[in-house]
Amino acid sequence: MNGSISENLAVVLDRIHMAARRAGRDPREITLVAATKGVDTRKIRQAVKAGLRTFGENYVQEAKEKIEKIKSKNIKWHLIGNLQKNKVKLAVELFDMIETVDSIELARLIDKRARRPMDVLIEVNIAREKTKKGVDLRGVLKLATQMAALEKVNLRGLMAIPPFHEDPEMSRPYFITLRRLAERINREHIPGVFLRDLSMGMSADFDVAIEEGATIVRIGTAIFGPRKPAKKKS
Repeated sequence: MNGSISENLAVVLDRIHMAARRAGRDPREITLVAATKGVDTRKIRQAVKAGLRTFGENYVQEAKEKIEKIKSKNIKWHLIGNLQKNKVKLAVELFDMIETVDSIELARLIDKRARRPMDVLIEVNIAREKTKKGVDLRGVLKLATQMAALEKVNLRGLMAIPPFHEDPEMSRPYFITLRRLAERINREHIPGVFLRDLSMGMSADFDVAIEEGATIVRIGTAIFGPRKPAKKKS
């Protein structure tokens, strides 16, 4: 994407609208999370001015620095990267949603540290990739059942990142699998658990994700353009 942030955003929103309509869905069902790893606060402010209201960060410390600089109560922040246990106390203060819960130990720690109900998603390792975090498909139901007993953890759905392919159609089977997994868990009627959200789809494949039921799409490059590799932060 070579346009301005506002121009890129307009294109992305149009694609979201068209994908939703193809699937017979209301575009307002889909939350656009602007993925801002490595994006400076100047560009984030431009994105806010263009109308974006939800942002996703991969690293807790990087998010803290940006949130403190931007100081806006009108925007929401999602953690979309791995959460280290020693960062939980800070994460529950900073974020409105944690999309990457992958163990009951982490969920219990969030429950212990949170001062308010905390929206979370279970991260699913949808293709069983060794390089990615997440719960194996076979372990998601058990984890959802265990999390149901936690007082301050509000389990809203599932999140996954399929293997990258140039052809977005290659992601479709993984999106279908995640949707069907959520449907199967909902049929179990676990007390206190109803999965409403599917966070799936990024710049390369979010159109397909929406067609298959995504309620949250995480988009960075298509809005902000390619980013230079950043030093890893905690």
